[in-house]
Amino acid sequence: MFKQTNWDEPLIFSLGRKGRRGHVLPKVEEEISRTIGDVSMLVPENMQRKSQPGLPELSEVEVVRHFTRLSEMNYGIDSGLYPLGSCTMKYNPRINELLANLPGISMAHPYQDEGDVQGILEILSRLERWLAEITGTYEVCLQPAAGAHGEFLGTLLMRAYHKLNGENEKRTEIIVPDSAHGTNPASAVMAGFNVVVIPSDKDGCVSVEALEAAVSESTAGLMLTNPNTLGIFEENIEEIANIVHEAGGLLYYDGANLNPILGKARPGDMGFDIVHMNIHKTFGTPHGGGGPGAGPVGVSKKLAKFLPVPRIVFDGESFHFDYDMPHSIGKIRGFYGNSAVLLKAYAYILSLGFEGLKEVAEVSVLNANYLAEKLKEIKGLTLPYGKEKPRKHECVISAKPLKRETGISALNIAKRLLDYGLHAPTTYFPLIVDEALMIEPTETFEKEELDRFIEAVRRICKEAYTNPEAVLKAPHNTTISRLDEMKVSHPKTMTLSWRMYLQKNNQNL
Repeated sequence: MFKQTNWDEPLIFSLGRKGRRGHVLPKVEEEISRTIGDVSMLVPENMQRKSQPGLPELSEVEVVRHFTRLSEMNYGIDSGLYPLGSCTMKYNPRINELLANLPGISMAHPYQDEGDVQGILEILSRLERWLAEITGTYEVCLQPAAGAHGEFLGTLLMRAYHKLNGENEKRTEIIVPDSAHGTNPASAVMAGFNVVVIPSDKDGCVSVEALEAAVSESTAGLMLTNPNTLGIFEENIEEIANIVHEAGGLLYYDGANLNPILGKARPGDMGFDIVHMNIHKTFGTPHGGGGPGAGPVGVSKKLAKFLPVPRIVFDGESFHFDYDMPHSIGKIRGFYGNSAVLLKAYAYILSLGFEGLKEVAEVSVLNANYLAEKLKEIKGLTLPYGKEKPRKHECVISAKPLKRETGISALNIAKRLLDYGLHAPTTYFPLIVDEALMIEPTETFEKEELDRFIEAVRRICKEAYTNPEAVLKAPHNTTISRLDEMKVSHPKTMTLSWRMYLQKNNQNL
């Protein structure tokens, strides 16, 4: 059984003691006076701070010790298996991080003259072409900051397309499957569309009959991922694309599940008009932590003129930004996106090459099917929908029999896994699976690590029948035990900064 490092570590503000310091800075007034003259020339009078900033006062060694202890309490992608289904938590190659920190990238300024950043522009232009080739699209925009931002851009492109065709008033509906990522309907609504949900069939795929009944002159498009959130490939995708296109709609591809089809299949070839790519899920850049991220969007030829400005163009001698696009939806991102993140994806693709990308898909699919076959044999667990169909990047296991027989839920299993030093998978998604455990191993974990996960789940399910209290009260060995999940997510409970903490305790900063 695993036991997490458990330090009694307070907040860094609580550690501070007046008078302690880790570095001696020159007095601001003296430095400005020496280099500039009058402080008001640098900072206007009404913006000058009248009091201390309220930072904690610590020595350098105290700061290092504090953050080292926190890191030892944490679980990350470098610690072990991170099987969050649909999130594709894969290893981030260190060479990519090194390249992104080269001075030419990390020290570049967005307002630099185009002539000074030709190297970066060439890299971004090449990445656009590579991503277009990988996805089977005509043009790619690198601006979106994340997958959901890419979705929003995709729905805006739908709106612009129908507006130019004089059909914006009647094309008011976007269709999504009942297994879709939650951001799909949210993005559609944000762009001003109504959402029509269609059910899955017995195999967990889009019901063609339901789709045929749902499409109409009001259909702006269909948002879909393939393979879908159950990890099953939509075998009827060409028929689905024809139904949507014949109704005058567009087909949008949610690229969250792109990892298992790299080099094997391309969304553009399936009939998709718009494709977003989660760079962190497929091309080895960090995931989570608040960003920065990237969610490029590829489009078919008929939609290229609507892409955001500026576009990177090469005039035969140099690269530059082109704003002369009269049909563009405008600008959706400051400058041209997160160049450092995009460079990591560029390095990932360059280092692996076409054959390497195909192997990524092959191993991720192999790992997901290995887990599915082993887990469905455990008493209390089942593999719902399309039982004979191979899974792609992930599998969704149901703990419904276990809960019915023992009272132990998918959430209980997830919490108990923490005691084994393993991160829990995604739970209760997609919504069409009762007591869902959504598991994605990716290609970056070896068989021994997968076996460790399988054995932990096997032991937990056995405990459910023999010692349910051990599971119901888990986790036992983590720094923080089970939280009240409703309470911690409530706006009145969340304390996101030291300032908020003091305000809630009626103290001043």
